[in-house]
Amino acid sequence: MYERKIPEDLECGINVSMKVLSGKWKACILDSISKGIRRPSELHAAINTAAPRVINMQLRELEEYGMVCKKIFPGIPLKVEYYLTAVGESILPVVVAIDQWGLNNREHVIRMQEALQ
Repeated sequence: MYERKIPEDLECGINVSMKVLSGKWKACILDSISKGIRRPSELHAAINTAAPRVINMQLRELEEYGMVCKKIFPGIPLKVEYYLTAVGESILPVVVAIDQWGLNNREHVIRMQEALQ
């Protein structure tokens, strides 16, 4: 098992939040699930710029942190749906704030990115 050389500082709230939300697609996944997109294939379609494998990996990590829970329905073919837990719902205001900041500052970021090229 991997052992970190520098211990994580989980006394800092920002570090804890970033541990859960780090990953390019986790905030998008949480947002999509909150909007009713529950099946993995639906998430793959909604977040089509991410590879399905990456979405599945990040879903698994969110499940390990208790942000989402997976419900498996019996039958063939197997049906899986994801739901936000109470803790997952509690992080939604942060995700909404990130989304709003991005929308409000989109033009500035694009302009600065173009200036660097």
